[in-house]
Amino acid sequence: MPKLLQIDACFNWGSTGKIVEQIGLLAESRGWEVLTAYGRYSNPSKLRRIKVGNKFFVYEHYFEHRFLDREGLASRIPTRRMIRQIEKFSPDVVQLHDIHDHWLNYPMLFEYLKKRHIPIVWTQHDCWSFTGHCCHFVEVPCSKWKNECGDCPLKKGLRDRSKDNFLLKKQLFAAENNLVLVSVSEWIEGFIKKSFLGTNRSLVIHNGVDLDVFKPLAKQIDEGKFRIIAVSGVWSKSKGLEDIIKLREILPTEYEITVVGLSEEQQRSLPSGIIGIQRTQNVQQLVNLYSHSDVFINPTYADTFPTVNLEALACGTPVITYKTGGSPEAVDENTGIVVPQGDVEALVQAINHLKNNPLSREDCRRRAVDCFDKNARFMDYINLYNELIQK
Repeated sequence: MPKLLQIDACFNWGSTGKIVEQIGLLAESRGWEVLTAYGRYSNPSKLRRIKVGNKFFVYEHYFEHRFLDREGLASRIPTRRMIRQIEKFSPDVVQLHDIHDHWLNYPMLFEYLKKRHIPIVWTQHDCWSFTGHCCHFVEVPCSKWKNECGDCPLKKGLRDRSKDNFLLKKQLFAAENNLVLVSVSEWIEGFIKKSFLGTNRSLVIHNGVDLDVFKPLAKQIDEGKFRIIAVSGVWSKSKGLEDIIKLREILPTEYEITVVGLSEEQQRSLPSGIIGIQRTQNVQQLVNLYSHSDVFINPTYADTFPTVNLEALACGTPVITYKTGGSPEAVDENTGIVVPQGDVEALVQAINHLKNNPLSREDCRRRAVDCFDKNARFMDYINLYNELIQK
């Protein structure tokens, strides 16, 4: 029986953590033995997993990141322990997801994997792998990653090691024969090709969603309301919360706006006229909210390929998104509208257009079925694993 080891910051938690579990369950059903190593948050699962480190090491790692710009270079003891467990498990393929976020020492991991010549599949959920430290350089924007990072405009700590970090990643990742890169959108694949990772084998596998869970429910009819929903795992300036507040100031009261995924503080500080819901792990609650909404909006300023777009489509809800990253790749002319990033007036116009010219819920669902069924998308990973172990 072939063995698959997945490594991610989270397990069955958040967008990437849920993808990890779904890939693992599918691999297990196809005859693979699966183990997942994670470092931060998790939810219950049938799959076997190991926790790497604890809060002490996370805080210590965050300290090195914040003051010394050494993200991914701390957590030495937990990583050494994880490597011993990897050695014991003896995987045939290692699937990497997010290996940053203050929990793992990536040089130690890659040096071990190179020594063992284990095939590596690394899913690119953001841009961290080929930059000096940032996940989304488009926020600035910055193009130093094309040649060599340094004097970083996104520097937040006391030191700027972006050049050293860039050169170390280039040394470890570039032209690695055992490394296959999987981009979750055509958008990030374009950057991969222009970076030092461009010499590695790469392909695109879009994210998928569970269509048995995310599906249209009977819509509640309220003739006096046009329901708008926005969902994010974390709300920040880059996710467009300020633009939603501006939207509320412009739209009349018959437009109902619900924002899901807020912190307690954000929920308390919302202006009147916006329904705020804290981050929830209750998937059925999300399905109800998507299904009973007339439109899903995603005013994001930094995203690779947001799963929330797919969840909305699967529930039959059309999507309006900023032209940001890979977010527009989720929709076509029958299932959504793409507007210029930061153009709140264009967002208003798109909402009004869909209010007066509603898109078909059946078309939205059909696009999710045809393009973003998790079983089809994640089977692409299993086929890749099988190819790698047969070489």
